[in-house]
Formats: sequence, C-alpha cells, structure tokens
Amino acid sequence: MKSSVSAMIEKSPRSFARRGSLADKTGLISLKNVTRDYTSGERTVHALDGVSLEIARQEFVAISGPSGCGKSTLIHLLAGLDHPTGGEILVDSLALHSADDAALTQFRRRQVGLVFQFFNLLPTMNVRENVSLPLLLQGVSPAESEERATQLIDLVGLRERADHFVHQLSGGEQQRTAIARALVHRPSLVIADEPTGNLDSHSAASVMQLLEKIGGEGLTTLIVVTHSVEVARAASRHVEMRDGRIVGDSRSAS
Repeated sequence: MKSSVSAMIEKSPRSFARRGSLADKTGLISLKNVTRDYTSGERTVHALDGVSLEIARQEFVAISGPSGCGKSTLIHLLAGLDHPTGGEILVDSLALHSADDAALTQFRRRQVGLVFQFFNLLPTMNVRENVSLPLLLQGVSPAESEERATQLIDLVGLRERADHFVHQLSGGEQQRTAIARALVHRPSLVIADEPTGNLDSHSAASVMQLLEKIGGEGLTTLIVVTHSVEVARAASRHVEMRDGRIVGDSRSAS
C-alpha cells in the first residue's frame, strides 16, 4: 500500500519531490571551518568553533547536544538568519557567508522551510490561510496557493480542520499546520527547531511520525534540532555537538 506522501506525489506531478535520481543524492549543504563568535562584555563566546559538515539532498539529519552547544547557532546560519565570523557555508550552491541581504531574503523565502517549537502561526488566519501564506508572498496565484495548501493539509491529516483558527487547534494540530506551511513552497531544506519540545507525549509522537515519514520519503532535506533521544533515533543520521564543535556523526543502520 502506498503511503499518503507517495500518493500525493503521484497525484501532483509538479511536486517539489524529485525522487530517485542520482543528482538528488549530491551535496546540498557544505560547511567548511565555520566559526561564530559573540562578544559579551570583555568576554568572547565561541558559539561555533571550526565546524565542517556535508549534508546530501534528501537526508534526514538530527542535531543534538546540551544547551549552549551551538546547535541553534548552526541552524540560524543554515537558514540565512545570521552570518558566520569565519569559514564558508554553501546551501544549494549559494554562498551564505558572502550573500547580501537581498539574496538571503530570497533564499529564506524560496528554499527554506522553518518549523519552530512554538509554532509561530498567525492567529487571525485559519489553517488553510496560514499554510498558503508562503506561496502568496512568492506571488503564486490565490487559486494555486489554495490548491497546494489543501494538498499539504491533507498530507498532515488536518483536512477536517482546514477552516479552523489557531485557538481552535490542539498543540499537535498547530505543529502539523506549521509543518504543512514549511513544506508548501517546495523548499530544498526544512529545518525543525525542537519541533516536539512544546507538546505532550502523544502529540509529540504523532508529529515525529509525520517528520519520519517526510524524511523517509525523501521529500526534502530535513534537519531536526532536538534534545530528545527518540527524535534523534528516528533520523537517518545523527550529528552530536559539544562546545561549538561536532563530536559525533553516525548513520542509522536501517
């Protein structure tokens, strides 16, 4: 039996999922000796200390480590939200370390999907409108935006909640809405920052099932930052950080 993800791909030939070709397994992300320093009074904090990392297209990578280890700094750099102090960062051939603000804005709008711990949904919009928003910001027509949003809402299991507003949703439903929004513009990279950190155990398990399905289907490159051992085990690759450095990098045996 085909999964709901596969069915959606076949139903939508223009889907962002480009599966099965050798080109899809080439590198998407390359970091070379990346540093990020912050000054606090007379003290310099080395948030990242010479990080080098390669991530292929369609990989599902979990990044873990204690608070203050640099993982949040790392994903802010990968999302084009911050600049490194030194080193090189390439994502889909764009040199983020030297890109100007206009290029970074387009990069974030078109190539990156973000999922946050606290959802960051707009309370004055319903589910469908929240999911459609990234497409409307790109200038996609309202009709196509609604069609694509509906596909993603079906994918995350919220068809019956599409016209509900944020305050009418459970925490798990809000996070599923946020995941649909992160995917709707067909980004090459989705970054989820502690996506289960604000959920009860039942909702967290449901959201992780969805992320694992997305990662397993290879719809996009998926990076999940987490403190959770269970979340890290669900990924096909686990990167561990300590004191601004990568101290572990392992792949799932499955």
